Amino acid sequence: MTRRISQLLVGLFGYGMALAFMVHAGIGLSPWDVLGDGAASQTGIAFGWVSNIIGAIILLLWIPIRQKPGIGTVANVLLVGTSAQFGLWLLPEPSQLVPRILFFAGGLLLLAASTGLYIGANFGPGPRDGLMTGLVARTGWPIWVVRTGIEAAVFLTGWLLGGDVGVGTVVFVLAIGPLCQLFMPLFAIPPRPRKPEIAELATCPEPGES
Repeated sequence: MTRRISQLLVGLFGYGMALAFMVHAGIGLSPWDVLGDGAASQTGIAFGWVSNIIGAIILLLWIPIRQKPGIGTVANVLLVGTSAQFGLWLLPEPSQLVPRILFFAGGLLLLAASTGLYIGANFGPGPRDGLMTGLVARTGWPIWVVRTGIEAAVFLTGWLLGGDVGVGTVVFVLAIGPLCQLFMPLFAIPPRPRKPEIAELATCPEPGES
């Protein structure tokens, strides 16, 4: 349990810091962060706090699709945007192209590793992933249809709001899947094996069984 909690917190903090790196890079964001950046530019609310607000709104959308949040879900809503805002305050904003590319590349790698950390802790999905799985369960549509539809709607809305769209957006879409596939097995915590006496009892026949 200590490892799981530590891994969850480190993963969520790292995820927010990764967002800060990519926002400061200024060469494009993920579809969800394009939405956050666009909403921030339209409302004047800082990016990190907008991310928290969007996460909370998405969590409310779980109610009609009957999804139940876990500890990790709530922690995701509270911590990712907060750590992103801390990172935006802490990190310098590079002006030259090469440092901006390095910021984006480092942020992308950190985000993938952080995703593996917090998902591997097994405390429940983030609000965005839970929305996807809930819609799949309620509609019966294929996962790729639901995920593509959500990402397209989010991206279009963020773009119309003036979010940061660029070559980094394309790189993110193409690279995040393979990178997460690389990191997630490294941090996955396997279920605890049952004690020998419990396993033995589980295999013993009930009275009256042959």
